[in-house]
Amino acid sequence: MTERWDGLVVGASLATLDASDGYAEIPDGALGWRDGMLCFVGPRSELPDAPEALADDVIEAEGWITPGLVDCHTHLVFAGDRAREFELRLQGATYEEIARAGGGIVSTVRAVREADENGLLAQSLPRARALLRDGVTTVEIKSGYGLNFDSERRMLRVARRIGQQLGLRVSTTYLGAHALPPEFAGRADDYVDAVVEWLPRLHDEGLVDAVDAFCEGIGFSPAQTRRVFEAARALGLPVKLHADQLSDLGGAALVAEFGGLSADHVEHTSPEGVRAMAACGAVAVLLPGAFHVLRETKLPPLDAFREHRVPMAVATDCNPGTSPLLSLRQAMQLACTHFRLTPAEALRGATVHGAQALGLPDRGVLRAGLRADFAIWRVQHPAELCYWLGGDLASAVFAGGVRLA
Repeated sequence: MTERWDGLVVGASLATLDASDGYAEIPDGALGWRDGMLCFVGPRSELPDAPEALADDVIEAEGWITPGLVDCHTHLVFAGDRAREFELRLQGATYEEIARAGGGIVSTVRAVREADENGLLAQSLPRARALLRDGVTTVEIKSGYGLNFDSERRMLRVARRIGQQLGLRVSTTYLGAHALPPEFAGRADDYVDAVVEWLPRLHDEGLVDAVDAFCEGIGFSPAQTRRVFEAARALGLPVKLHADQLSDLGGAALVAEFGGLSADHVEHTSPEGVRAMAACGAVAVLLPGAFHVLRETKLPPLDAFREHRVPMAVATDCNPGTSPLLSLRQAMQLACTHFRLTPAEALRGATVHGAQALGLPDRGVLRAGLRADFAIWRVQHPAELCYWLGGDLASAVFAGGVRLA
């Protein structure tokens, strides 16, 4: 007798995304899983037996089922907020002006350094829960608001605890090279020395899945970023980069040189950078929340990404300053509105390509043999996930076959 499945959903249509484009739809579908992995994905009519004979838990569903959403770029562990800076920007102050006046990232650094681990967890958990309720089953969380060893370590520990408490897969990214802390003013190279020295210590504690940096005029130079990437490579850690957001410093090409997972923001990426990303298989992570909040006008080179078949992911960039966004669906909607992505491109960006940007090939698609991460939606068509501005559309969210919401 065939081993019984742990669960089976029948009735809803499936957007499997198991194709090179489009939704790869299966009407009146069936989704079965065992031991946290999908074991059947197909039409209900092709089930090998009656549902009750196959699974211990059978769910009759309506609407649509998609892979669990993957938010591949967030800074959701932080303390305090920066609502006042939002007001200043509305009054005409630029991001760079606020940063150079002691605001921006450094203001959040002060709040994070003052928070203990439990306090930081208490402030960050609601943000992660909001993403989960909106269909996210995998989330990347960066450090970068501590900027000293103890605070960076505390942020990464909190990120791990969020995953443990909520059942989400949390992918941690070390972003020590995010900004220059006040105690290193005028000594950026010395600070990069410290960032490089902290990395193996944090990695030894199992706190680092990938390494990132902010390569920008108000961040770190390409040469300084290269030193961080070389330290990551020595430990066998993948790299990604805040690249070409405010100017073109060749960040996308630098990621490609190191065989990196992704270049993120990429509004100013050059044609040469696009070609380099295509050659190495790096993902372009689009962050329309920051584009929206900062009222940017320089679009990423979307046509070039399509022409060269560079995968485009979509993420929230959840952070206190430039993208206080707690819905990956809303990020998808903004990607359609600002960047003219199709709803199918946006959904693939928040699933298939988001998983690729994290180096996680076991999710992002509904296919037998992959993780049973999926969301059931109260919609009549997958395009509604990008159509509605907000709203409570997820009726159930599963990760590894376990219902989380």
